[in-house]
Amino acid sequence: MDEFFLNLLVILAETIGEVFLEVFGEAIIALLLRAIGEPFVDSRPVNPLLAGVGYFLLGLIAGGLSLLIFPHPLVRPSRVHGISLVVSPLVTGCVMSLIGAILRRHGKRTTQIESFGYGYVFAFGMALIRFFFVK
Repeated sequence: MDEFFLNLLVILAETIGEVFLEVFGEAIIALLLRAIGEPFVDSRPVNPLLAGVGYFLLGLIAGGLSLLIFPHPLVRPSRVHGISLVVSPLVTGCVMSLIGAILRRHGKRTTQIESFGYGYVFAFGMALIRFFFVK
């Protein structure tokens, strides 16, 4: 019974670590998009499929860069290998959606990544790279 709870805690710690890393990566991307994109503000809507592919590729790149800083698992791997591919992007998408809602409530302009869908796609790309290449 104690081993069950220990494994449950490990799964929870792994998920929280992955979510923190992904949210941190997305926050940096959002800040960069605001800083770099401000001169290029355009009122035309962006193709959602193209934007999704772009955020997925940015997630892959961010995942690769995170391997340079954190080449090992953030926590000891659990018995449920790959749980971070499911849970982390879902939680990260929810956090990014919440951030977008808070910014809109305060009258701030949001970027696309501050929504559930694009946040999820970015986090999934990042988790996918870490899943396959973490040592």
